[in-house]
Amino acid sequence: MSESAVSAVGHDELAALKFVALAGARSGPVKISCSDLAGRLDASNQTASRRLQRLEETGHVDRDVVADGQWVSLTESGEAALHREYSHYRRIFEGTDPSTVELDGVITSGMGEGRHYISLSGYMEQFEERLGYEPFPGTLNVDLDEESVRSRSAVSSLPGIPIDGWEDEERTFGPATCYDATVEYGGDAAETAHIIVPERTHHDETQLEVIAPVRLRDALGLEDGDVVTVSVEAVR
Repeated sequence: MSESAVSAVGHDELAALKFVALAGARSGPVKISCSDLAGRLDASNQTASRRLQRLEETGHVDRDVVADGQWVSLTESGEAALHREYSHYRRIFEGTDPSTVELDGVITSGMGEGRHYISLSGYMEQFEERLGYEPFPGTLNVDLDEESVRSRSAVSSLPGIPIDGWEDEERTFGPATCYDATVEYGGDAAETAHIIVPERTHHDETQLEVIAPVRLRDALGLEDGDVVTVSVEAVR
């Protein structure tokens, strides 16, 4: 958990992001003109340009502006945003509402920030009350594989457990959401665990932070480089 802000975009920017993706930007840079984008969005050239700028500012696209347009490519963050929209439309049109999202990734060492933030009383009291346990002071860090990075966006459609922000005399600490999870490795499983998704974090969509009442590395015999499956579930 950290204090770096993670920005979001609105529906207008998502419409522009969809056009960029449809133009092929998921596979690599494509040339986009503001006039073409404006026509697709039924907006002015200036509005289209502002939406692309906003998508770049929030890390959803990379841009290289040239004399007669701009080369635009979709980032992992942009792809994840579209995948969340896709999950919502599936719920509307297909009636799908998956209760579990399975994510695979590699165990990696964090920077030690999880131990500090998890141990703070303003969080710990809420963990005990809302999760039903006092977490081990630290997080298990998982670097997701490429397929799981795309699947991770479906987690936001699951009901989670809110952890409120709070403040002390010196600073303000941001809110987070916890999701029920099971961590599996080598035929063993830790069934009492949660992924924690801070509103502000230095982690990107490729990483998970997992908390549990025990040190998961010890409970499952984990070392850096081991591949685990994290099954994220709707709140039981």
